[in-house]
Amino acid sequence: MKLATTTGDFSAYAATQEECIAHIAKTDFRYLDYNFGMDYNRKIGIYGADPSKHLESVLHTAEENGMRFVQAHSPMGKPLAEDNGAFIEDTKKCVYACKTLGIPNLVVHSGYLPGLSIEETFARNKAFYRPLLSAAEECGVNILVENFNKMHVEGLYWIDNAPDLLALIEYVDHPLFHAVWDVGHANMQEMPQDEALRLLGKHVYALHVQDNLGNSDAHMAPFFGSTSLDAVMHGLLDIGYDGYFTFESGNIFLPTGKKRPYDADKRLLRAPLSLRLKAEQFLYEIGKCVLEAYDVYER
Repeated sequence: MKLATTTGDFSAYAATQEECIAHIAKTDFRYLDYNFGMDYNRKIGIYGADPSKHLESVLHTAEENGMRFVQAHSPMGKPLAEDNGAFIEDTKKCVYACKTLGIPNLVVHSGYLPGLSIEETFARNKAFYRPLLSAAEECGVNILVENFNKMHVEGLYWIDNAPDLLALIEYVDHPLFHAVWDVGHANMQEMPQDEALRLLGKHVYALHVQDNLGNSDAHMAPFFGSTSLDAVMHGLLDIGYDGYFTFESGNIFLPTGKKRPYDADKRLLRAPLSLRLKAEQFLYEIGKCVLEAYDVYER
């Protein structure tokens, strides 16, 4: 199994995807998850003035640094909103970009709305995914849906566990529609992760590896939280998982927006880039340790 991480790891330290790639290239990571959310939120990249030129530049930067994209994450939005047409078109742009970048798997979150029943939620999600899967057929890209973090809100249903995730995949029933398993989100559930992974089986095409204390979606590095990495690894081995061990652990340092600021002086509000680079390399070493313990580490 090979280690990968998201370009979003350095979104707080970079203005462009190319800069993010260059930072990650200073570590041992060589496989990348393209974070389209950065482009979407800043109206740059594929949402900027010249998407084709951007993708050409990103490919050049990755190749120049000996790196390759293996999965991607579409922007967060409101998939089930009545006026979701523009969001669907923006998400389709990610599908076409994946074709250009040679990315086989694109994560697209399912949607939810207060007051919708389980049946209505499934039906509305199938309608949301339908045009995306049509684009995926053109491009040869898998659309992956993930298990959300657990949330208790009165009158709100969303897909946060393995049985419901499998039920949605089977309901949509498309050969390009599968699962990405979020390890941190699963740590907030009662079902052991090896059992959950065995339930999903062949549908697990990718991972989001992160950790927490079981009470919030913290996106910490493995070993920093309460996740049973042994249960995760046994589950992955039991289903013959042959994808990438991809981190989504960007909060190895807490984002500045979640910190208590000192208005008179903010020189230490954010960890310096030099420390963030060392943390990124440490993240790689954590992944290597996990995979070597089960004799599945590949460079």
